[in-house]
Amino acid sequence: MAQTRALKLSGLEPLVVTPESNFINVGERTNVAGSKRFLRLIKEEKFDEALEIARHQVEGGAQIIDVNMDDGLIDGKAAMVKFLNLIVSEPDIARVPIMIDSSKWEIIEAGLQVVQGKCVVNSISLKEGEEEFVHHAKLIKRYGAAVIVMAFDEVGQADTYERRIEIAKRSYDILVNQVKFAPEDIIFDLNIFPVATGMEEHRRNALDFIEGTKWVRENLPYCSVSGGVSNVSFSFRGNNPVREAMHSAFLFHAIKAGMNMGIVNPAMLEVYDDIPKDLLEHVEDVLLDRRDDATERLLEFAETVVGTAKESKVDLSWREDPLQDRITRALVKGIDQYIVEDVEEARQNAKRPLEVIEGNLMTGMNVVGDLFGSGKMFLPQVVKSARVMKRAVAYLTPYIEASKDANAKAAGKILMATVKGDVHDIGKNIVSVVLACNNYEIVDMGVMVPPEKIINKAKEEQVDIIGLSGLITPSLDEMVFLAKEMERQDFEVPLLIGGATTSKAHTAVKIDPVYSNAVVHVNDASRAVTVVGDLLQTETSDAYKKSIKLDYESFRDKFLGRSKQKTYLSLEEARKNKLQIDWDLKDIVVPKQLGIEVWEDFDLKKLKEFIDWSPFFRSWGLHGKYPDILTDKVVGEQATELFKDAQVMLKKVFDEKWLTAKAIFGLFPANQVNDDDIELQTGSLDGSSAEGNDTTMFRTLRQQLKKRDGVPNIALADFIAPKDSGLQDYMGCFCVSTGFGTQELAADFEKKHDDYNSIMIKAIADRLAEAFAEYLHREVRTKFWGYAAAESLSNDELIEEKYLGIRPAPGYPACPDHLEKLTIWELLGVKEKIGVELTESLAMWPAASVSGYYFAHPKAKYFGLGKIEQDQVEDFAKRKNIELEKAQKWLAPNIVEG
Repeated sequence: MAQTRALKLSGLEPLVVTPESNFINVGERTNVAGSKRFLRLIKEEKFDEALEIARHQVEGGAQIIDVNMDDGLIDGKAAMVKFLNLIVSEPDIARVPIMIDSSKWEIIEAGLQVVQGKCVVNSISLKEGEEEFVHHAKLIKRYGAAVIVMAFDEVGQADTYERRIEIAKRSYDILVNQVKFAPEDIIFDLNIFPVATGMEEHRRNALDFIEGTKWVRENLPYCSVSGGVSNVSFSFRGNNPVREAMHSAFLFHAIKAGMNMGIVNPAMLEVYDDIPKDLLEHVEDVLLDRRDDATERLLEFAETVVGTAKESKVDLSWREDPLQDRITRALVKGIDQYIVEDVEEARQNAKRPLEVIEGNLMTGMNVVGDLFGSGKMFLPQVVKSARVMKRAVAYLTPYIEASKDANAKAAGKILMATVKGDVHDIGKNIVSVVLACNNYEIVDMGVMVPPEKIINKAKEEQVDIIGLSGLITPSLDEMVFLAKEMERQDFEVPLLIGGATTSKAHTAVKIDPVYSNAVVHVNDASRAVTVVGDLLQTETSDAYKKSIKLDYESFRDKFLGRSKQKTYLSLEEARKNKLQIDWDLKDIVVPKQLGIEVWEDFDLKKLKEFIDWSPFFRSWGLHGKYPDILTDKVVGEQATELFKDAQVMLKKVFDEKWLTAKAIFGLFPANQVNDDDIELQTGSLDGSSAEGNDTTMFRTLRQQLKKRDGVPNIALADFIAPKDSGLQDYMGCFCVSTGFGTQELAADFEKKHDDYNSIMIKAIADRLAEAFAEYLHREVRTKFWGYAAAESLSNDELIEEKYLGIRPAPGYPACPDHLEKLTIWELLGVKEKIGVELTESLAMWPAASVSGYYFAHPKAKYFGLGKIEQDQVEDFAKRKNIELEKAQKWLAPNIVEG
């Protein structure tokens, strides 16, 4: 059978644009012409921050990211090359295709020479004549890219239907017949111009684009059509309700005509069916040029909708709509006040109560799934939809059981579990909710689930897929072990891997080789539905699984090849290149209070000003820096609503004392010994639980990657004065928790079918724990240790770590060895004094807890250990007095392959 010709693009992952594909949304925030912030960052060469914008675009649903460096004050060519090279090193960004966007050919070609995968060039045209057009097209073909062709020729931009199809036909014929360009790699931008400008010649701007799109898709086989949607509403800047309606209505008709790609801000869209009928009529009169006075009527009508919100809190006119429309609206908007009465009405009309789930509710959830899949709904909204769905199903369940009806047939059954030793489940729970909203039955085993229980439950429930989640590095080993055991027991169930420490690299290198069936890394909830659908789609699942295996095999080969190209020093050489500090007594401050201090039932209200809200939004799949995210063009509206809900719950946490906070910390005399160890003098200090020992030893690890001349190989021990210097230095450690009470509250919400607030309380507890760690660190710096007594920093400055000293944590980049937590727990008596425990994988319980060290030297800084060689693993085992196998297990993610 002949293969369907389709536009195929790729980053690390393929993007195949078929007739069945949803509208492909192009992110444009990495465009210096479209984002003032991105332009500023590029000008200031803050490429790390610029990369975050790209990451937020991808995580926010962009399927392609447009990169443009055309600005008179920057070296566009150098900026393009540097930025694309940096993207390659970020798998979560590089997974999507790149659109290289420039009006200068030298910038486009420079980008083509370094870009990864199959990209899109934006753009070429006949503006400079056929010879240059052909020359550029041949080069693009040679580089293996797709191309956007602007409707522009020697005469000018196409601004009528006739000119659009004339230029498109001419361009297509040249590319396909002369250049032999693959027609599926051609994307036409037919120019979206504003309507309702008051100028007669602009009346048909939208209609000509729509009709031109239809002609192109019918007469120029296999090509695609794109455009910048916001242009159409340019005349109504400042009136968002009208603009949202115009964008949605325009897309409705343009997509129906064949437009399959474009730049559109999801936050500036209304659901087409939710546009008020009178507004829709006025908007479509303009877009489709249905009346001579359409512009005047819309301008007049727009005055009546200025400042209105999408969803009026007091407007209940939708309650007069037909039953199915009311149920669908309740699910899409997450409104649960009326769902029971609507479901009861549906039950009265149905022959069997099960029909309400299979019919009314799934019809609404299919709309939710479509909107989420196309980037028009976000995770918090989907979780609210799930709350409505669960309450409806809970109401119907007794009727279904009484009728002895068969269970509703789910799209598939998925087991979800956080692996043994790990207690974090916010991400897992969000993925479970999203999948449940798409008619998948979820078997949720919770946290700290041993592999034998996962395997037994999978057999018992005959699940179709197993999903594993983990946040701490030991969880990675648990996943490998489980995959090996599934292979040994001849499982044929696909395995999903997710969680903060997981990655495509670890999945491809460690898990995929030990399990014959499909193993897929899912890095965010928005991908879960697509991946699960592809794995369970009977007709195509085998091909998908095979493609995943081949992709991971290729990724693994490249990854291991890159690792072998890096040069590492022996441990002895690395120690010779340690950080050299000119130790001076003036850099060492004697703590005002030595020994251990315990805080019980701490007043949580003191933490409000210390909360860093940006990670809170990330946990919900909304990416951006607080408070800017509240006004973000894409996710601002949803972020504002989520933040408002969080503030309501936070007030209850404070006023009703929902959670209990505790802390313990200690400051001790310390010195560096044996290059990489830190010896604390603890036995003579009151409150020590070191069981009579005079000293406690912390073991640190040293970077071994060969650095350029003058750059040291650092270990945390370098920040403490060596014993042979004759100077007495100091060090601290701590543990804080705001998680006492969280699990009970979350379980209570879950009993009420309220996943939204169950996830919310866990997310807030996590933020409070980090705020507590920040608050305590400030108190230590300014009072208990006092080395920064005059410090006066804002919360933003605290978040940016502008203070003196550091508080690294075991399990994080500078000290990835979780085993050192055991030393902290023994030294401080953490479990006995504040009740925070360690699981067998050394995760902290309650989960909303933070622990770590305190270093005060001015040169102390955060760093990443990176990969280490076997000689350091062996040395570490001897220093810790543990078996080599145990050291290898705990340090596995950091050991150089081979």
